[in-house]
Amino acid sequence: MKAILCRQYGAPSLLQLENVDRPEPASQELLVRVNASTVNRTDCAILSARPFIMRFFTGLLKPKKAILGTEFSGEVLAVGEGVKEFKPGDRVFGFNDLGLSAHAEYLAINTNQAIALVPGQLSMQQAAASIEGAHYAYNYINKLSIQPRSKILINGAGGAIGSALLQFCVELGAEVTAVSEERHRNLLLELGAVYFIDYRKTDFSREQTQYDFVFDVVGTHSYQRCKSVLNAHGIYISSELGRFAQNLYLPLLTRFSSGQKVVFPIPGPIKASLRFIVERLKNRKFIPILDRSFPLDQIAAAYDYVASGVKTGNVVIEIP
Repeated sequence: MKAILCRQYGAPSLLQLENVDRPEPASQELLVRVNASTVNRTDCAILSARPFIMRFFTGLLKPKKAILGTEFSGEVLAVGEGVKEFKPGDRVFGFNDLGLSAHAEYLAINTNQAIALVPGQLSMQQAAASIEGAHYAYNYINKLSIQPRSKILINGAGGAIGSALLQFCVELGAEVTAVSEERHRNLLLELGAVYFIDYRKTDFSREQTQYDFVFDVVGTHSYQRCKSVLNAHGIYISSELGRFAQNLYLPLLTRFSSGQKVVFPIPGPIKASLRFIVERLKNRKFIPILDRSFPLDQIAAAYDYVASGVKTGNVVIEIP
């Protein structure tokens, strides 16, 4: 089978398209013919091994899994001994932030992983792009008590995490201000944002409006910079570590404060996120946003594009 191999950490130019043996399903595993995968921020972090802490999970000196790819959709071709939940012909999708070797024509996956049947109305491209960003977005909102009419600002609303987070907050009845590039304005307003700020023209942290929650998805700001736009009991939350990893220790310093707080959205189990996501996909309360697709043999270009930070939603890898 064809697969993208990475034998050392570094730049996308190190990725190589090679022929390798097709995996066979062991006990409790599925053999999946991959229809689509994605290149996302998690993939880029694994490839570059940045932040350095990634190496403690993906391999200290080189990737433990030579075939990268964390997210996929595909068709079950065969099942291993003991598999009862799935059968050949099922359309499935899944995600693992430590890697699933999904940048390949086939993969073998244990049924104890975060994997589910693709809801009937979804294309395989949409399914492949449904989990990674939404998983991290869900782990923003499940750390907080968001109420109807809560005022929320999402910095980086045009990306995979931001666009999913926007939709989840709108479902909760919040009033969302989306911060992104001007080209994303119409899309984000259609997804339910009440207000839009073009970050190239306006620094939201210098405005007069105050919010109950500031979600700094892209980490371009900081708690100190956003304090003036948080109300007296407002919460700043970012999945980025921040300068000197401040977003890890500030939650401890502000935890017992009667005023503003910082929260770090440590991701919970992906299976729990997947159940949440599947329900909203079925009810059409969440729509994964697709930017563009690349063929498998142009995956280095896809990594470069995602790393540039200009994508809208998700970038799909087509594996025909």
